[in-house]
Amino acid sequence: MKVCVIIPAAGKSQRFGSTDKLAQDLGGRPLLMRTVELFTTRPEVSSIIVAAPPDNIEEFRDKYGAALGFHGAQIVSGAKVERWETVKNALSFVPEDCTHIAIHDAARPAASKSLLDRIFEAGRSLDAVVPAVEITATVKRVSDKQTDVADDEDSVLVDAILGDAGRPTIPARQIKETVDRTGLVEVQTPQLFKADLLRQAYAQDDLSNATDDSMLVERLGENVFVVEGDISNVKVTRKGDIKLVRALLGLKAPSQRPVHKRF
Repeated sequence: MKVCVIIPAAGKSQRFGSTDKLAQDLGGRPLLMRTVELFTTRPEVSSIIVAAPPDNIEEFRDKYGAALGFHGAQIVSGAKVERWETVKNALSFVPEDCTHIAIHDAARPAASKSLLDRIFEAGRSLDAVVPAVEITATVKRVSDKQTDVADDEDSVLVDAILGDAGRPTIPARQIKETVDRTGLVEVQTPQLFKADLLRQAYAQDDLSNATDDSMLVERLGENVFVVEGDISNVKVTRKGDIKLVRALLGLKAPSQRPVHKRF
């Protein structure tokens, strides 16, 4: 097995806020480097491709290029809008001698060694493998329509002073149904595929609405298999997730001094 790992890192991370999610300090190293380092010592991995934001690729190279180059990782341009576009761009840089391609979210720096062991071992026998965890919470489907619930307490006085803009509101959406969670799982990354199969999946005419790579393999009518994921394999989406990842990795929060000035 000879694996190329693609790490899509071109997203805008709008739910995280204005700061660079991938630059967040995890034990003195940026989050992105923690993610890349998951694969640098794996014997199955022969190459790593990091797909960067196309509009800021030079800034990205300035920030991460030296550290990524030390690990032999290649920086290529991602896409501006959809994740699948970024992966499709990166596929053209995968070495021809790679037998398998793994795609791993740049914002999942806490994937465990045991999880990677399961994925790579299963990939020796199966053409498409993804990690997933069972959904144990109650799942509801809600309406798209949002209702803003105003705090009526002292509303007359607040409106008189500030108008409608001054009244606090709570967004609420109505439950449409409770979903049967039997057989439902939450899929994670890395997702591992035979190289030819993934290339075939991305060669399809319609790649729209693909939220992960396995969806495109499913559209071919090919089987995708699930192996046990890991609840610690958190995807950093919002700022509060950074605290959780630090706790999972046993890392302290940084001092106020910027990470690039501490050494």
